[in-house]
Amino acid sequence: MSPFILSVVESKEEARRGSIFWWRLAMLLALVALFSGVLLTGVSVWFLGAVALAGAGGAAYTFNFHIPAALIRLFAMARTAAKYGERLVGHKAALLDQVSRRSMLFSAMAAAPKVRGASWQLGDQDRLADFVDDVENLDFAKLRVGIPLLATAGGLAFVTAATLFVAPMALAVILPLLFGTATCARWLLPRLARGWQHVRLGKRAAGRRLGAGLGAVVPLQAERTWQKTLAASFTALSGADAQFLQLRCKMAAADTLVGLLGPIAGLVTLGCAWLMGQRGEALLPAAFVAFAWLALGEATQGASRILLARVKEDAASKALKAWTTGTPPEIATIHGLSSCVSSLEIVAMPRRAPDGRSLGGTVDLILEAGRPTVLSGPSGCGKTSLLKQVAGWLEADGDGKLTGDGIELANASRRQLVFLGLHDAAVLSDTVRENLFAPDATDAECRAALDIVELGERVRLAGGLEGWITQDTLSLGEAHRLNLARALLSPLPIILLDEPGEHLDTEQARRIVERLIAQLRDRILLISSHKASGAWKGAREFKLDGTPSEIRNRID
Repeated sequence: MSPFILSVVESKEEARRGSIFWWRLAMLLALVALFSGVLLTGVSVWFLGAVALAGAGGAAYTFNFHIPAALIRLFAMARTAAKYGERLVGHKAALLDQVSRRSMLFSAMAAAPKVRGASWQLGDQDRLADFVDDVENLDFAKLRVGIPLLATAGGLAFVTAATLFVAPMALAVILPLLFGTATCARWLLPRLARGWQHVRLGKRAAGRRLGAGLGAVVPLQAERTWQKTLAASFTALSGADAQFLQLRCKMAAADTLVGLLGPIAGLVTLGCAWLMGQRGEALLPAAFVAFAWLALGEATQGASRILLARVKEDAASKALKAWTTGTPPEIATIHGLSSCVSSLEIVAMPRRAPDGRSLGGTVDLILEAGRPTVLSGPSGCGKTSLLKQVAGWLEADGDGKLTGDGIELANASRRQLVFLGLHDAAVLSDTVRENLFAPDATDAECRAALDIVELGERVRLAGGLEGWITQDTLSLGEAHRLNLARALLSPLPIILLDEPGEHLDTEQARRIVERLIAQLRDRILLISSHKASGAWKGAREFKLDGTPSEIRNRID
């Protein structure tokens, strides 16, 4: 296994171990906050009851109010401190989880069939918005679902045990209420999921319609349909908002019913204790437990939010799984193949489009380290699709054979060995360093790669390697050159570049590509271009114009 892969695996494992500790601490603080709230209410009622029983007689002079008063202040401060501590510690644990989850997710996405079949689907704004929402819902699921549920379960166990001790008859009423509440929650969960999904799809469709209308202002106004388009879009958005409001009203009603559980349980506990003959001071423990039920009921009034967070977590898990279906969560080594591949032989590879349809003909090609090859041809002849086939992004293993140093390579194996630089590569909202995708590269290596693609000065003006960039802060040419810098810093032995001169003027493209060829002379390098190989010094040409008779072309 390469040092790069080892470092990624080790960093993820270290983050996972660290997050386990912080999640346990967050859970402990959540329990402290809940129990402090329950004890605060119980002790307060016990204190008031004891004072009332002491009255104004001689007992009042001997009543020690300092201890219960100190306990009330202690529980109040503990509840406040634990609540804030649980928020801080929980978010720290969630952020640590992101280190392992997101690196695994993005590496799996890059190899997933859907992404291979349609290039970077995150270029679709709808997909990007859904993806961001799904990742956030998964990242904070423990905070919004796991911790509240475990804390509530702990509180219920404590108060139920206390009720069994002071008024066991009350459990004959309380336990069926708890069972009925749990049954209602299970009944509500799928309905909540359908309602939320319906609202989400409605907003997405309305937003897509509005975006299309805003992008076609002039023709729509010329056709006098601009107002109609806007009205239809906003009507759809209003309809989705109205559905969400109805959903929130149902959630509020459910919270009200759950909130009644505490007062009912408290009254039943007090009533049963009274029927059991508890009077005066003997009734104080029952009052303590009754108001503990009241405090617990107040803590569970946001039950519908927990259910909705659970719905979002399930939907997010299914959506993200769809990106990574059939791909292993960890990068594996390729048995019998060195990370330094010196030759790649393609024999009778059937040409496919991203949607799987045949483009006609087959390809025979030998690629060798130190002998860069230019795949030339007009736009639309299938150059990019062929690069994706070689990289293993398209399922085209059927009839052809692709071997590296004499070992046959399936799609999964090629994806581990190939860097595919598309001309429309995404720019993450992150630092320049993170966007280079080279965590093991030194600062000097990163700056050298940026200088080679003539992006060094631009990065220095933007704040250096730690400068923050987004897709919108870079021009098309700058984003493309950033992707070429990624190719330079990649440790993979096979480099495929899709139109490296795209969005660049002719002279700049010539300079940068010739530097790339020189720097990557120890790698297998395949470049697609509209231009002939004469445009790139030291490269040889493989023509691809879409006619089956000329597609079959072997270079020895």
